[in-house]
Amino acid sequence: MEVAIFLLVILLVLILLMYNSLIRKRNAVKQSRSSIDVYLTQRFDLIPNLVECVKGYAKHERELLETITQLRSEYEQTKALSKASELNNKINNVMLIAENYPDLKASENFLNLQKNLTKIEDQLQAARRLYNMDVTTFNTSIQSFPTNILAKIFNFKEEELFELEPGKEQNIKPEF
Repeated sequence: MEVAIFLLVILLVLILLMYNSLIRKRNAVKQSRSSIDVYLTQRFDLIPNLVECVKGYAKHERELLETITQLRSEYEQTKALSKASELNNKINNVMLIAENYPDLKASENFLNLQKNLTKIEDQLQAARRLYNMDVTTFNTSIQSFPTNILAKIFNFKEEELFELEPGKEQNIKPEF
């Protein structure tokens, strides 16, 4: 009888440890996602300043600004990773347009904004890598035995990796 109670206590302790481990990993995913949101918000706040610098150099800046503003609003409402990918493409368009205008490239204000955007992009890239690492760790945990049993019982769901559409970042063309 004592052996059965001892084994039951050990089993309960193991279940608690596995459950707490899943909770920690899920919270790490949430925290990583929050970091991405912070950097995206910083970048989105910087974009109107860049567009203002580009104004007068490109004819379609109003349409581009409206599109970026709309995508930003949609992202803020849904937090959908696909909206972040669309915004990446539009932001790259702003940067490519700017490259076509030497006076704009020489502007101290534009260079400062571009430097800040590059810094935020680097931080965002690091945050995406951390998020994907945390998601992979969490997903592996809920798929591995014996934690997969516990994950099903407590309804832990797989998280989605942050992926940009393939080829979109490299093949950006400004839309005039």
